[in-house]
This record gives sequence, structure tokens and C-alpha cells, in this order.
Amino acid sequence: MDKIPEHRCGAHHRHAENGHGAHTPATHAGHDRGDGAKPAPAAHACCATSGSRPKPAPATPGSQWTCPMHPQILQDHPGSCPICGMALEPTNPAAEDDYGELHDMIRRFWISVPLALLTLVLAMGPMLGLPLHGGWNGWTQLALATPVVLWAGAPFFVRGWQSLVHRNLNMFTLIALGTGAAWLFSLAALLFPGTLPAAFLEHGQPPLYFEAAAVIVALVLLGQVLELRARAQTSGAIKALLRLAPKTARRLDDDGVERDVDVEQLQAGDRLRVRPGEKIPVDGRVIDGSSHVDESMLTGEPAPVRKQRDDALKAGTVNASGSLLMLAEQVGAETLLSQIVHMVADAQRSRAPIQRLADAVAAWFVPAVVIIAAIAAGVWAWFGPQPALAHALVVAVSVLIIACPCALGLATPMSIMVGVGRGAQAGVLIRDAAALEALEKIDTLVVDKTGTLTEGRPTLNRVLTMPGFDENELLGLAAAVEQASEHPLARAIVEGAQARGISPAPATGFDSDPGLGVWATVGGREVAIGNQRLLQARGVDPGELAATADQQRADGATAIYVVVDQRVAGLLVVADAIKASAADAVRALKAENIRVIMLTGDNLRSAQAVAKSLQVDEVIADVLPQDKAAVVKRLQAEGRVVAMAGDGVNDAPALAQAQVGIAMGTGTDVAMESAGITLVQGDLRGIVRAVQLSRRTMRNIRQNLFFAFAYNGLGVPLAAGVLYPVFGLLLSPIVASAAMSLSSVSVIGNALRLRRTAL
Repeated sequence: MDKIPEHRCGAHHRHAENGHGAHTPATHAGHDRGDGAKPAPAAHACCATSGSRPKPAPATPGSQWTCPMHPQILQDHPGSCPICGMALEPTNPAAEDDYGELHDMIRRFWISVPLALLTLVLAMGPMLGLPLHGGWNGWTQLALATPVVLWAGAPFFVRGWQSLVHRNLNMFTLIALGTGAAWLFSLAALLFPGTLPAAFLEHGQPPLYFEAAAVIVALVLLGQVLELRARAQTSGAIKALLRLAPKTARRLDDDGVERDVDVEQLQAGDRLRVRPGEKIPVDGRVIDGSSHVDESMLTGEPAPVRKQRDDALKAGTVNASGSLLMLAEQVGAETLLSQIVHMVADAQRSRAPIQRLADAVAAWFVPAVVIIAAIAAGVWAWFGPQPALAHALVVAVSVLIIACPCALGLATPMSIMVGVGRGAQAGVLIRDAAALEALEKIDTLVVDKTGTLTEGRPTLNRVLTMPGFDENELLGLAAAVEQASEHPLARAIVEGAQARGISPAPATGFDSDPGLGVWATVGGREVAIGNQRLLQARGVDPGELAATADQQRADGATAIYVVVDQRVAGLLVVADAIKASAADAVRALKAENIRVIMLTGDNLRSAQAVAKSLQVDEVIADVLPQDKAAVVKRLQAEGRVVAMAGDGVNDAPALAQAQVGIAMGTGTDVAMESAGITLVQGDLRGIVRAVQLSRRTMRNIRQNLFFAFAYNGLGVPLAAGVLYPVFGLLLSPIVASAAMSLSSVSVIGNALRLRRTAL
């Protein structure tokens, strides 16, 4: 499986280290490759601990923790981010259930709530006429508030101090400054009341702000609890994928005995029994039995798929009614499910280019807030009503608290995490956030024909014979020659004969020419199979079959001549069926104002037939593999934003050149490595889902950023007291703290809406 690299620059790249390199298709001499059929691939720290949580259990070897807002931060133990102060999350999806930070914050919150409420009652009681006067009141407030501020709020002070040490001011800098100033001033006023200037006194008594400091800490803790819970929900897609994999499998030992073993013990080559209703434990293929398998968990398609001998099986899918005996081929981290889990985890931690806006603002935002708080305090101390210094302190604390930039920092990564997870549930795998963002802007989709618009597996459709030959005889002779070739067209002819119950006779003297065809001797008769040029080379007249062959090619099929003893015996018509979903997908893409262009190495007549059937906007045919990337580059030079969809080795350069490369999950490894998005099902409708997901995710991000900017743009002036001269209103630090917490929760709640978006 892919190793997750240390990201020190914020850019995420997935490096293939699983032994799957660029698979080159086996080259088989035979039919002219102008038919567009593709040969099958060859078998193929900087962080300090926060001090805000209990001592963690020993980390799993190789485990790492990272920040969802700053993925360049990596360390080998839990803690907090030295840049933003947020709790780090495990990079290993299997460790997603580590809720130590959440449980610690919950415990601190519930202990702080009754203490903060009692402090608030003591502070506000005399104003409401309650008999709570006396010198004991202040000391009781100190006793109640101190555990809240110094113990329950300790994580905020630790992270605030770390932000100063690392010179990365963040939300915890502001919280620590605000609550620390309120508590320290109250302590000084209680211990040394006679030293305070008159501007600080209210009715001759020094004001105390223990209740403000305690309630602010309790509210910030509530915000942290809600935020951590919401962040845990963003990993729901990964957890759901992990739950797909069964824990045990039923293995057939060499002695024929079936035993249940842990999936971790399985090796490639093991024979496994999958009973009705059980999950497929690893990737492999059927060696006995037949059944229908529900693959919707990986592909998003609800209809069960028929599976029989030699059909592929994927880990996590569910066997329906039949019993299957399978051969394990990919186990552990090599299964498609494991690769999906790690791809989703990597993508969720990647950064969209739009995040640079939030980063640029955050770089100066906190220092600016500190300056604004100081200026506001100075204005109130100089020009404000009595007690001027007390008002100045309240204003400064309110500004520091309400301006915490947590909503701004969460706006982008939360939407990316939820959007990538939602895509995985729909069979759309997104490599990184940059691809998700770029997909929103595409106006041109370039698609390969074979394997993308068509099934990619030619089949024998018709057998046309000349007088003196019957269909079975002709097909038997052709299959006898073609069984020595592995070309896709040869395979289609042999399988077509087998489907009709024809057993090919042995052939001798097999030979071929890549530009003409193949030939051999079958039962003493010389049989040659190929194209028009083969007939010309042998001086054979196609006769009336020439017009028929032209018509078949115009209809998008491949016409192959069969020559027996130097005369044309018939015509084999082989076609690559158009995918059933292709027409609907093309219509949906055009409805999204995306121009669809077919780019293929097939001949123009065959390509135009497919394009006409699907109503594709433009056809570019007879393109050599090495020239596909140049076509994409030309479209980009015309000002188009291009997405390229393909599945073959020869599509990889074009996939890399396009703004967004989209690989079919049924294609080759090198194509998927070159693409930013992979469709598990290999269904063109997945592109429609991907485009819709991209546009909805980016809209969600913009909503979050607008809300965060608007919140801070309105909140800071209100906290600074701009309404006081007109309405006599001054924002309480307690209200500011509640507003700050709700802003973060609102951003996360908006991002979580993407989990329910219809694709």
C-alpha cells in the first residue's frame, strides 16, 4: 500500500510503493490496431504536546498525528498543533477511534459548569436583590472560579503559551489573554483593593470578573466539545469503509478442511470459502460456484453483479445467495478497499488552493486583534464613562474573545473532509483537495473511447459467410487460428466460438503481420484472417463483402475478413459495445454546460459512429498515444479548462496534462496514478457525480468563509463598543465567548450538510 509521506510543505502526493508500476500491454501481432481495441495489461516535528489531555497510551508503531488545518505538521504522538493549537488527529484511519481529546474536554466541561454557574450567581445576585453582600462573596468567587480557570482552562493557557513560543499567534492566544487578564485583575482587586485607581472602582468598590473568566472557560470548553464531536463525524466515511472489511475469513487448507482465520493471516494464493450473506474478505477471483455480489459499498451502484468462474471479487462487497470458492490475490494493504481508505484519508488532509485566502488572513489576523483590543481599551480608558478602566478591561477581553479565528480556520478543511468522504461513498475517489477544487471550473471533458465510453471488451456480433461455407465451419476455422493470439479481437473470436459450442481444431504454422493479420494451417486448409490490406497483399478480391465491411465500420464495428485457400470465405463482425450508462452520462454532462470531446486512436468512421449514438460534441480520431497530451495542451491554449477521462497506459500523459485527470477504476494502475480523481465503477456517470460534488463542496466552502469573515467583521466592532454611544450597549465578555463558540459550531454544521448531498 502507499506509504503516507511526511508533508512538510502542505502539498500531498501519493507515491506508489506497492510494486504496481506502469504496466505495458503485451504486444501481439495480428489485426490492424486501427480498430481502437486496447490490448489487455500484462498480468499484473515539530509539535509539543498540549498538556491538555491525559497521558496517552503508547502509540501504535508507525502511527502519526497531524493537524486537519495544517497537514504539514506531523508527529508520532497525540498533542496540539503548534500553528493553530487544534488537537491533532491520527493519520492512520484505523486509529480514528482515538477520542482521548474529546473525553478530556467533556470531563473538564462538566466539572466547570456548576462551578461557573455558582460564581455567576454570586456575582450577579446582589444586582438582582439577593442577600449575597459581604466580604465573603469575593473570596467564594475566587475559590469557585480558580479551578475552572486554572485547571479546566489549563489546555488553553498551555496552547496560548506555545503559540508565543512558536511565534504562531492563534485563537488560544486570544483566549488565554482574555481569561487570564480577567482572572488576574480580579485576584489583584481582591487582594489589594486599596491600590486600584479611582477609575477602576464601581460605587467605591473594586469590580471582580471571576464570573466572566469562569463562564468564558466553560463556554469555550463547550465549543471545543461540539467541535471535536463534529470533527469526528467528518471521518464517518472512512469508518464506514473500514467496517466493510470482515475480521475473519473461511480458509480451505491443503487437506481440504475449512477453518476460520483472521483476515490478517491470509496470503495471496489462499483458497477461501464465501458463504451466502458473508462479506468478501480480500481481493481475488472466483474459482468455483456462482452468485450475485452487492458491490454498492464500493461503487455506489445498487444492482448486485453476477459473479462466476474467473470473475473478480473485491474485499468488503457482500455475497448474496450462492456459495463461492475464491482465490486470494491481493491481501492486506493491497486490496482495493485498503487503497480507497488511504486515498480518502490522504485527500481529507490535503489543502485546497482556496485555503490560501484563509491562511493569508490568519497570518495577520491575531496580531491585528491584539492591537485593536489595546486601542479599544485605550479609547475607553481615556474617553469612556466611569469606571473608565473597568470598562476598558471589559472591552479588551470582549474583543480578544469574540475575534478568535477558529471559524475562519475551520471553514475550508471541514468542507474538504466531508466532501471527500461523501465522494468515496458514491464511488468517486479524490486524490487531493486541489483536484476537487479544479473540477468545479472545467468546461471541457475529453474522454477516451475504448473502456470509457465503451465496455473495452470487443465481442463477436455477427458471422457473414460466402456461398460454400456455413457459420459454424467458418467460425471454427477462424477460432483455430486466433487461439494462438492474445489480441483482444482474437479473444473475442475464440470466445464467440466457445459460446456457440464450437471447439477449435489445432492449427499449425501460425504466423502474423502486425499491419495485416494472422494465418495458419487448419486441417490441411490455409486460413488467413485480417483486414483489407491482408487481402491486397494476397491478391484476394473481397467481392460483395467489401461494401458490407464498409457499412459495419460506419456503424462503429470492426470487420475482419476470413480467407480460406486463397478465397474470401466470410466476414467476422466484432464490436465494442457502448456502455449502457454512457448516453445518460453525456446528456447530464452537457446539462452541466460541459463540452464533451472524444479523443481516440480508433479510425474516424468507427469513432463517429459511437459519437453520433451518444451525441458527443466533437470527435478527434486517429490520434497516436504520444499525441493525446498535445491535444489536451492545445485545448488549454484555447482557454479551456480541461478534464481528461481515460483508463489505459496510453492515457496517462493526457491525464497528467489536464487540469483534472479522471481515471476509470477498471483501468490500469499507471492511469490511476496519473489522475486526480478515480471512478471505482469505471462508469461515466461517476464524472457527473464528481462534478456535482465539486461544485457543492466549493459552494459550501465559500459559505463558510463568508460566514467567518462576516462574523469577525461584525463581532470585533461590537465588542469594541461602537454601539455604546448610540444605544448604551456594551458587549459582555460572556456573550462574546458564547458567540465565538457558536461561530465555530455553525461552520462545522454547515460543512456536515455535505454528508447528505444527493449525487
